[in-house]
Amino acid sequence: MFLDKEELKSSIYEYQLEQITEGDHSIIEMGIATAIEEVRSYLTSNFKSKFRDGRLLYDTEAIFAAEGTDRNPLILSMTKTCAVYHIIQLCNADVIYEQAKERYDRVIKYLDKLKTGEVTLAQLPQLDPDEAGNVANQQPFIGDSRPKFNFE
Repeated sequence: MFLDKEELKSSIYEYQLEQITEGDHSIIEMGIATAIEEVRSYLTSNFKSKFRDGRLLYDTEAIFAAEGTDRNPLILSMTKTCAVYHIIQLCNADVIYEQAKERYDRVIKYLDKLKTGEVTLAQLPQLDPDEAGNVANQQPFIGDSRPKFNFE
């Protein structure tokens, strides 16, 4: 699995997790699964014509199948932040909600930039655009007309 509950210790104290979830580890697993799916959704291209501008297509299957040191540390950290935020929504026991919300918002802004191509993570596995069904060098449809005719 890409992320497990033991690795959340770098983002939230264990006693806080226990207090929020009341010992129900399925809540932690649901938070992690939600976070992975959320981060994956930002990295997945939906092949709309506006995305056929040459931006990178990330291989999300390879990214989230990685384990141990093969995982991208930035994606892992962002996934942890999202997971903590989703778990904290249940209860705000001894956790500063505003701080968790601020970190979560920062991650989402970064993922938006990653999705639009403003920033790139070259170390992430990428898909070949032609194999993915997206022609990267294809420009969006542009309409034009002839110059105006003058009867002089």
